[in-house]
Amino acid sequence: MSFRPVRLLPVALVGLCLATSVVARTKHTSSHHGAAHAGGPALIWRGDVTVAHGVVDDMAKAWQRAGRGSVTVQPFNTASGLDAVRLGSADIAGAARGASMDPNEAGLTFTPVAWDALVMVTHPSNPVSSLTLKQLHDIYYGKITNWSQVGGRNEPIDVNAVASPADGVEYSLRTLLFGRGNQPVAAPRQYLNTTSLQQGIALDTKGLGATTLSNVVGNPKLKMLRIDGVAPTRANVANGSYPLYTPLYLITRSSGPKAAQAQAFVDFANSPTGAEVIRRHDLVPYQDGAMLASMDASRRGKILAEVGARAVAQPTATPIAAPGATYAAGAARAPTSERTLAARQALEERRAHDAQEKADEAGRASLAGVDGQATTVESSSDQRFARVDASASQPQLKGKSYKVGRGDTLSSIAHKHSVTVADLRRWNHLRSDSVKPGQVLVVSPR
Repeated sequence: MSFRPVRLLPVALVGLCLATSVVARTKHTSSHHGAAHAGGPALIWRGDVTVAHGVVDDMAKAWQRAGRGSVTVQPFNTASGLDAVRLGSADIAGAARGASMDPNEAGLTFTPVAWDALVMVTHPSNPVSSLTLKQLHDIYYGKITNWSQVGGRNEPIDVNAVASPADGVEYSLRTLLFGRGNQPVAAPRQYLNTTSLQQGIALDTKGLGATTLSNVVGNPKLKMLRIDGVAPTRANVANGSYPLYTPLYLITRSSGPKAAQAQAFVDFANSPTGAEVIRRHDLVPYQDGAMLASMDASRRGKILAEVGARAVAQPTATPIAAPGATYAAGAARAPTSERTLAARQALEERRAHDAQEKADEAGRASLAGVDGQATTVESSSDQRFARVDASASQPQLKGKSYKVGRGDTLSSIAHKHSVTVADLRRWNHLRSDSVKPGQVLVVSPR
């Protein structure tokens, strides 16, 4: 199936008009701010409208009230923000996705500051109130095209989307549903940002599209859909029961002219004061979501298994020569970014490879556990004279078995059965991590 995105020029122009700057200017009304702080540097922030609305608008005001300086907020979309920071026309960017494998992002630092729900919205008059993950996947893939197929009226589903990977919301959603953020989808109506997308759906009784909880909560013109029966709320994001959530990031460049001041703003967003600002927008401060970060890999694997997809390896900007160090650094800074996840996968593969090599070497050096028999014929009248017949076999494990399903990976199977990838490779005599649907694996030695 091929898809040709059809952009709505009028709506796109509306999105452009909405990308106006909001300036938070320093005020000298409180004497305790002090003259030094009142003269703080002016910063420019540019990026995703979701991050602007949920985090940066009020954070800039709090920064100003603290006498730290001024922040000019320029909401538009993710791509414009990343380009501006990379080229030096902005000091900080914002995105609803982590670092991708784009080499242009190699010099940027993605720092998570909050957790937000990825929310599917439709018109309030739509009788459908919930979708399953599988239904959502099939709608985006073009397999489900009519609302009647998901319990609604007999009318086509008008799928709206923001151009990916320009938009972090769309990129994060497609990564969860398809295993890659640049997956083509059956969404003929595409917009420049989530603001223009929401305006389009508010006028279309058949519309469907993705935005975030912080960007849509309290909007009576849109209806948020439950996913697998779970409502998108801050509480359900915090406890992990709502499956579609993503970190929101602030992005800086260490070689930028105001790198120290930009980092100070990011640190302010992750401070107790910043956390209070974040909570006011139905977001979970990133530090409050340690459980979400720890369960992220299993959550992604579960979603892909449910929709029948699997993660697709993306070409890396640079080879991960030291996966251990790369993962350690990424886990502390941006644990759910593609670069960090790729480093973790490379680390697991290296460990599994090393373990397999050790196991193979031990097996070659020892006959322990090998059953065999040999027959020597000594009579010259026997046609088998001077020939030795020998056979040897390693007993097969008779433990618990598992049949590989669609979307399964060796890593997800290992996690599901609380074993390591190295164990599965050793027990099943696998030379790689590749598995196929229908393949039967031993997942327990007894």
